Amino acid sequence: MEVTPTVLIVDDSRVSRLVARQHILSKHADWVVEEAANGEEALEKARLSRPHLVLLDVNMPGMGGVAAAEKLRALLPQAYISLLTANVQSATRNRASEIGVGFMEKPITDERIAQLIAPLEH
Repeated sequence: MEVTPTVLIVDDSRVSRLVARQHILSKHADWVVEEAANGEEALEKARLSRPHLVLLDVNMPGMGGVAAAEKLRALLPQAYISLLTANVQSATRNRASEIGVGFMEKPITDERIAQLIAPLEH
């Protein structure tokens, strides 16, 4: 039986979440897309929905994307996790690599979303 991919979009900007959701659903209307506004909410939702892909904004109030990515990596060892940020710093990129998550620059575009969801398209 095919498993429908679940994507968790984590960003404190409702507009950013909406844009990412639209990009994903325009390509895969049957996928489940969950949203969270911060790291704490992301962990709560991830425990319930067990997403296959998590897109994390780096700068959010409360638990930021890097801390959330570390916890999500431990919780979801098989998931594809990628940090998204407009503030591209080599320290953040290096940390992403250390914890085994991807790194993508904002803004979210069709091309970037296509790259991020490609591993789930089997």
